[in-house]
Amino acid sequence: MVTSDLSELLGIQPTGEIRWGLRRTRGMLHAVGRPHMAYRSVHVGGTNGKGSVAAMIASVLSAAGQRVGLYTSPHLVAFAERIQVDGQPVDDELVEDCARRLRPVVEEGATFFETATALAFLCFAEAGVDVVIAEVGLGGRLDATNVLLPEVAAITNVAWDHSDYLGNTLSAIAGEKAGIAKPGVPLVLGRVEPEAGRIIRETAGWVGAPLCQLGYDAGVRRIRIRRDGTELEYVGPGSAAAIALRCPLIGYHQAWNVGLAALTVENLPEAWRPTPSEIQEGIAGVRWPGRLQIENCNGRTWVLDVAHNVVGVEALAQALTSLDLPSPMALVVAILGDKPWPEMLPPLLALADLSVFTVAPSSPPGRRWDAGAVAATISSYAVEVVEDFKAALEHASQLASTIVVTGSNHTVGDAMRYLGIPVSLLGADRAG
Repeated sequence: MVTSDLSELLGIQPTGEIRWGLRRTRGMLHAVGRPHMAYRSVHVGGTNGKGSVAAMIASVLSAAGQRVGLYTSPHLVAFAERIQVDGQPVDDELVEDCARRLRPVVEEGATFFETATALAFLCFAEAGVDVVIAEVGLGGRLDATNVLLPEVAAITNVAWDHSDYLGNTLSAIAGEKAGIAKPGVPLVLGRVEPEAGRIIRETAGWVGAPLCQLGYDAGVRRIRIRRDGTELEYVGPGSAAAIALRCPLIGYHQAWNVGLAALTVENLPEAWRPTPSEIQEGIAGVRWPGRLQIENCNGRTWVLDVAHNVVGVEALAQALTSLDLPSPMALVVAILGDKPWPEMLPPLLALADLSVFTVAPSSPPGRRWDAGAVAATISSYAVEVVEDFKAALEHASQLASTIVVTGSNHTVGDAMRYLGIPVSLLGADRAG
């Protein structure tokens, strides 16, 4: 999908640079006819799980007969994963045409993410989608995606991440996340800490956004975790009847993500609100690779998970303890150096028979951790350092029956390349 026009468009800006504000994104979109106003939208923010919830909502609305655009970030293997229509990357020719139209109007100082967002919203308009599900990139209030005026917004949770940008307290981070609330637009909230919940509820109140929360206005129950997915029952607002749901994504946390996705679509305007059977079909058909994805390759069981902060690691560790996976288990981990690896490592090291610290080749050089220095801080667990990523995977596969690969999107994406696992594989039948 990365064409010459697209490469030139996105190559103008450094990939990882963050500049707050909506002016540049609005400027680009207005210069090409305000494409983000051509369709309905759903906006999904939060610290963890927002990509999973966005993918679930998109799948449900597709099952309901809508033509759906899905915008997420970051990608695992290819940029094309970020801009999808009805579960497939948008057409190459359309992307090139849209990139060509955007190049002359790129705002001075626009970042990679701002430009990619403008490109995605233009592509969706040209593709004739009915609705766009957009995942917040970072924060919410000043994120480029917040140019949308959605039919409903959702916040999955609030946890410590990107505190250098969002604030050094959960209250400050919650305030940034709550910035996607808009007057008259329903705001759906997942499980949050009490203080974060208070901030979000207060924000919704003074903005004038009707709020409902999973666990209070709706709930999930009878959760069962299996190697081939997660089963649960969802009880919606004012309903005495539960909907039995099965999701191919694995983990207790995914049951709550399913509940949040169901509650979000139930807050859509009645004219295009999915039926219970369409919710069931959409949740059963969701595809979202790299999230507790279990694959059998070369006689080994591989678990691929993009956990990149403490909450993500805790969810991964909880799921691993509930799955019957072959022993011994090896951990192959590469975490970015600016992430809280001292807090992330212990839950995983405690589950592994051996651990291999490495470096993901696609990770930005300036953000890579010093695997050797980190390993030197650990004396309670068996840890080896193999900085060459391919060699680390091969070494772990020689010593263990189950290999857990985690730490970042870069880590999982690079592992998928090495193992030859296509991003679209989730949702297809797995071996074993």
